[in-house]
Amino acid sequence: MARADAAGLIAGYLLDAALGDPRRFHPVAGFGTAAGALERRLYAPGRRAGTAFAALAVGGPAMIGVAAARATGDRPVARAVLVAAATWTVLGGRTLRRESRIMAGHLDRDDLAAARGRLSHLCGRDPSTLDGPELARATVESVAENTSDAVVAPLVWGGLLGLPGLLAYRAANTLDAMVGHRSARYERFGTAAARLDDALNLAPSRLTGLLTIAAAPVAGGSPREALRVWRRDRNDHPSPNAGQCESAMAGALGVRLGGRNVYFGRSEVRPLLGDGPRPSAVHLRRAARVSGAVGAAAAVIAAGLALARRGRP
Repeated sequence: MARADAAGLIAGYLLDAALGDPRRFHPVAGFGTAAGALERRLYAPGRRAGTAFAALAVGGPAMIGVAAARATGDRPVARAVLVAAATWTVLGGRTLRRESRIMAGHLDRDDLAAARGRLSHLCGRDPSTLDGPELARATVESVAENTSDAVVAPLVWGGLLGLPGLLAYRAANTLDAMVGHRSARYERFGTAAARLDDALNLAPSRLTGLLTIAAAPVAGGSPREALRVWRRDRNDHPSPNAGQCESAMAGALGVRLGGRNVYFGRSEVRPLLGDGPRPSAVHLRRAARVSGAVGAAAAVIAAGLALARRGRP
């Protein structure tokens, strides 16, 4: 089944590149609805309840993946189709690149109202006081981090574990977005989901950083400079994973990221990453090109990981 998994991963990547996210009945949205219902039944302001919630919400999709893999154990065409469909639904590369280019267009026209309204498609920052350079910075940082979260990581886990890896990773990452952020409600309940997402992204985020460095020339950048910035700044970020991706992207684009991030009800000051000017619209298009190149390389790597599992289910 290794060849079927590899073929399915490549086909799913190509479907995402050509079509983007499914426009109706998106399975990830359906999972979010189900996870929300489970949260309402299990919620308590403590880590034990949050751990049970994360285990059930991630374990369920993982078991579905295991059952589907076993059911197609001697049917390679069916396996390849299932893996392709799952890969397509869990990836978000085309959508991420499209949002970056749309934001670039708004900034080119100095349409700050439209740009501020669009930022929610990428991240949860409060855009009401952001100017053009800050909107561009938020976009580049989101593209860098989500290239790992929505492209590289699901492909890597799909390559390593097949269908269970694809589904479990997407479930864990979705839970982190739902309950892993700091708030009065989720400070303890969301700890397990946040830590699980961090653990699952440790290797993919570093791979994303390295691939971003290698892809620097597609943005007119220097791999040597990107590597210098990555080695210097990657561990300055408070996230164990985001700094890997953001510092490499800063070096590849020749810009400076970081600073004060304002969310709804709170603010955080992040260390500066990279050298050079603040990003502008032109850098958003370059970031999209880098993200595309990184995703293509990750798809090839994922297929190679799947082939390396030859003889395993």
